[in-house]
Amino acid sequence: MNADVTTAPLFNRIALIGFGLIGGSIARGARAQGLVGEIVTTARSEKTRTRVAELGIVDKVVATNVEAVKDADLIILCIPVGACGPVAAEIAAHLKPGAIISDVGSVKGAVARDMAPHLPGGVHFVPAHPVAGTEHSGPDSGFAELFINRWCILTPPEGTDPAATERLRAFWAALGAKVEIMTPDHHDLVLAITSHLPHLIAYTIVGTADELAQVTESEVIKFSAGGFRDFTRIAASDPTMWRDVFLANKEAVLEMLGTFNEDLSKLTRAIRRGDGEALFDHFTRTRAIRRGIVETGQDSAAPDFGRPHANLKKPG
Repeated sequence: MNADVTTAPLFNRIALIGFGLIGGSIARGARAQGLVGEIVTTARSEKTRTRVAELGIVDKVVATNVEAVKDADLIILCIPVGACGPVAAEIAAHLKPGAIISDVGSVKGAVARDMAPHLPGGVHFVPAHPVAGTEHSGPDSGFAELFINRWCILTPPEGTDPAATERLRAFWAALGAKVEIMTPDHHDLVLAITSHLPHLIAYTIVGTADELAQVTESEVIKFSAGGFRDFTRIAASDPTMWRDVFLANKEAVLEMLGTFNEDLSKLTRAIRRGDGEALFDHFTRTRAIRRGIVETGQDSAAPDFGRPHANLKKPG
């Protein structure tokens, strides 16, 4: 715990269902900032639960979801979005009155529809999406600083107690996140273009390269710094999570995919016709987007995405 933390914990007991990158980072950050009195967690596999216990980050590792939520003031489902509905049904009868239940899924409309019908009155449902991550997963992948200067979007259903939303906002802000509140459907449309479609494109490009028999695998890997490398980072993300994301946010993704296909057709025509002016105008516009992302602190302006480079040795 930080020496400068003198306030009482925001939550006496927090339950994390699932302990991968996001769950592990929440646990590490909450512990470092003194935000919770006790952290209880569970994970689906015994192997993961054993590893979490070895890491010593949480106070208690339990075998079942029902056991995990007992007496918890804040419950966060850190599991693929497709699993949220069944888990909500499983734990509903065991939630403490007044508890806040949340999640970390990158789709909000489907999660709200899947979870809300199971939840009893007297608990506060505040879905959340920390827009942060790496391509790594598993209990060892988390780190306390993951959420610093990243957005966390809350999508409380209509009629949610504002005090519960504010407590969760304060929790995420204390983990370093910038918090915004919006409707689930608006969230899903925004994320379809900023996150879901880029992942779909990355999976496609990397898959296409894999299928090109005339380019050997060693050449694809050897010359990857040409841009392919950055797609492979995205395409290395957790397959279960992303399968669920595309199924759960189908309408918004298909809408954005349609728009993308139209734009791709325009670029295809410009290349076919040798229309250098159209290409130049398009590429100039897209550079401005990159500058905006750097200026808002969402990425580094350092050359080559801040990757370290070896020094050129002097001859002799």
